[in-house]
Amino acid sequence: MAGILNRYETHLRTERGLAPVTIRGYLPFVHKFLLERFRGRPFRLKAMKASDISNFVRHSPSMGIKTAQLMTSAFRSFFRFLFQKEELQAYLAASVPTVADWRLSTVPKFLTAEEIERTIKACDRRTATGRRDYTILLLLARLGLRAGEVVALQFEDINWRAGEILVRGKGLIHDRMPLPADVGAALASYVRRDRPPCQTRRVFVCMKAPRRAFAGPSTLTTLVRRALDRAHLHPEFKGAHLLRHSLATSMLRSGATMAEIGEVLRHRAPNTTEIYAKVDFDGLRSLAHSWPMEGAQ
Repeated sequence: MAGILNRYETHLRTERGLAPVTIRGYLPFVHKFLLERFRGRPFRLKAMKASDISNFVRHSPSMGIKTAQLMTSAFRSFFRFLFQKEELQAYLAASVPTVADWRLSTVPKFLTAEEIERTIKACDRRTATGRRDYTILLLLARLGLRAGEVVALQFEDINWRAGEILVRGKGLIHDRMPLPADVGAALASYVRRDRPPCQTRRVFVCMKAPRRAFAGPSTLTTLVRRALDRAHLHPEFKGAHLLRHSLATSMLRSGATMAEIGEVLRHRAPNTTEIYAKVDFDGLRSLAHSWPMEGAQ
């Protein structure tokens, strides 16, 4: 088994040119599938059939849509690889089921305004790390920045005189956003008092050696999760994007239009903002027809 996994990893890296993070995401799913399929049986790849795949997917533990989609992508990739290398007699990649993910099918997860404040205030601002985390949470909650945008923030992006920052958004698109007074004050205090000296021009860095820029957006996911735990909040979704959803929901309930929300969140297409209409329960309730009663005319 180790041999085929090593060959597959090499294929992904050298022939497909996939990013290391993608490869690390694929391999555990493939490894677990092979373990379960051949447990107590001879390791013969050509003995696999379509029902093995569907059974594994059907009986997998409950997981989020994105995780399930990653798993099925890994299986399609792996079975294509096996077919190309003549390890399979049938093209089993076509047998991998798809994961339904209809657009606007879910309601965005969010925190109330009071819960957002609890989360922010849960940072221990008596410490340098706490003040750094407090500043990051303000950027996420007040401006609705994505985790990657906070990680990418550089000194050159802050215009202190104009009171604005440059946001390096998705698709290499840059936007300028105003810097609210409380966010600007926290950011200035962190830069002056708490940020340790290091070579990177990134604003937010690790407080312990080796002092360097954050490795990626996942660092902020961990930071937000810890802040929620300190605030004794346990939402279903604990990523940094939760604060972005919460800002949009708060704006909507305060009377902001979809266009205004889309402008703050920097959505390029208006339909990207449409999902937030689903959290306007009062507005939706006014549109709903009453349920017909038996015998009603």
